[in-house]
Amino acid sequence: MARVGRARQRLDQPRDVRPGLPLPRYDPDTFGRLSERVARFLGTWRFIGYMSLFIAGWILWNIVVPGGLRFDEFSNKFTLLTLLLSLQASYAAPLILLAANRQADRDRVQYEHDRSLNERSIADTEYLAREIAAMRVALGEVATRDYLRGELQRLLEELAPRSGEDEAESGSTNRS
Repeated sequence: MARVGRARQRLDQPRDVRPGLPLPRYDPDTFGRLSERVARFLGTWRFIGYMSLFIAGWILWNIVVPGGLRFDEFSNKFTLLTLLLSLQASYAAPLILLAANRQADRDRVQYEHDRSLNERSIADTEYLAREIAAMRVALGEVATRDYLRGELQRLLEELAPRSGEDEAESGSTNRS
């Protein structure tokens, strides 16, 4: 009797038995596409411009504005700004690496496809070369027009002396 409702366990993967609260599940492709969009944006001049404006505004605000309205003191070397930039970098680096890994996977699949296409093209070329060689061999065995002309010419030359002898013989028979 077959077991119904129970997923087949694979031996090459660990069991998914975790004590405690279940962790949220996510779609890796959706997360990968999102990370690629973020990484693509982080690599643009627009992002550099926005980030430069944000940092310049931050520094100007905390230098020019009166002390009560400042949120990051220059005397502390802009500790909060440094913390925010480090936080942004700590999230950007893994997202960029994830996007790079996905691109490497796509490149690998494209390379394998190109390689198989190239192998098929080589096999087709070799097949056609063999077919052409076989046709040349077959044509070498076929009587060509020049060959036939040569043979007919040779036969005519052989028959010409005979026809002269035949006329001489027939003339001598008529005289007798």
